[in-house]
Amino acid sequence: MTRTAVHFGAGNIGRGFVGLLLHEAGYRVIFADVAAPLIEALQAADSYRVVEVGPGAREHEVTGVDAINSAADPEALTAAIASASVVTTAVGPKVLPLVAPAIAAGIAARAEGGEPLVVMACENAIGATDTLRAAILEHLPRAAERAVFANTAVDRIVPAQPEGAGLDVTVEAYHEWVIDTSTLVAADGARVPLEIPGAEFVENLEPYIERKLFTVNTGHATVAYHGQRAGASTIAEAVAIPEVAAELRAVLAETSALLVAKHELDPAAQAAYAEKIATRFTNPHLPDTVVRVGREPLRKLSRHERFIGPAAEIAERGTAPVALLRAVGAALHFSSPEDAEAVELARRLSELSAAQFAAEVCGIEGGHRLFDPLVGTIAAAKG
Repeated sequence: MTRTAVHFGAGNIGRGFVGLLLHEAGYRVIFADVAAPLIEALQAADSYRVVEVGPGAREHEVTGVDAINSAADPEALTAAIASASVVTTAVGPKVLPLVAPAIAAGIAARAEGGEPLVVMACENAIGATDTLRAAILEHLPRAAERAVFANTAVDRIVPAQPEGAGLDVTVEAYHEWVIDTSTLVAADGARVPLEIPGAEFVENLEPYIERKLFTVNTGHATVAYHGQRAGASTIAEAVAIPEVAAELRAVLAETSALLVAKHELDPAAQAAYAEKIATRFTNPHLPDTVVRVGREPLRKLSRHERFIGPAAEIAERGTAPVALLRAVGAALHFSSPEDAEAVELARRLSELSAAQFAAEVCGIEGGHRLFDPLVGTIAAAKG
């Protein structure tokens, strides 16, 4: 019997990464989204292509897919989740509370005594599944009796797609999906089986998710923000600018030192990982823009995100996070009129004092070792 996976988020990442790997693991993938034209296209097509670019690239055809408009057909979505083996998301951390009621309804409709549903939030955030689980429990306090919740770390660059691409998605060849197995335990204590050949399963996810967030995401955003200030349009163009490449290396040196010290990583292995990440950003086949990578700057400047998170820990350990603060300074200049957070960032930077901005936006209060240098960085950006 074919297993079913319901995936929230039928966008490029959903189709080009999570949906692809679930399909290749043998699942029948049902996409859930509120974008009616996209859902209608998936319902009509039944399949789409994922085209990898870069070293080791391949082309994949994802077949047998289905789609549900989660806004227009909640009953169908509930029924799909009730009979699914896996539910995943790639909707963005802020949207997780919005999809929680639908998942809760599906869990409530599952038969008692059946195999637990595996729920995984595949987002660029630490503890995203914990966030989703908490939101689901608000709607269904007994959800843990019929579901298990596993945190994950995900990594694949999926740029904005060219006009007319349709459902097909162009992605980089590299990917990483690490799943925490420590919580794949049913209410009765039995281990819940989960097989996804394209994923890696570990008992302690924290080193992997912080390695990814503080290397890939911190590095990517660093290139975007410094790159925009240097006049670059794409990430590949930005990395080709010596000054931007130097900022990337400096930031990765700081975050790598933190990761090695905190998680006892092998220094040579982390250096090789950071070098691989920096090389990925140079891929000329990925027309990724600095505007796309830099979007939602307020979230990226928040307390436990890619800049302030590692900078705060470095400061707490008694070292000055110089390059990270330069990246924060570049982020404060980010401009994208179509991005509501970029517009809001400019407003708050103008209206708040540097100290208020540090506390309200970055979550760093007076007395923290990062507070004074961060306030200085913000004050300089304010002019």
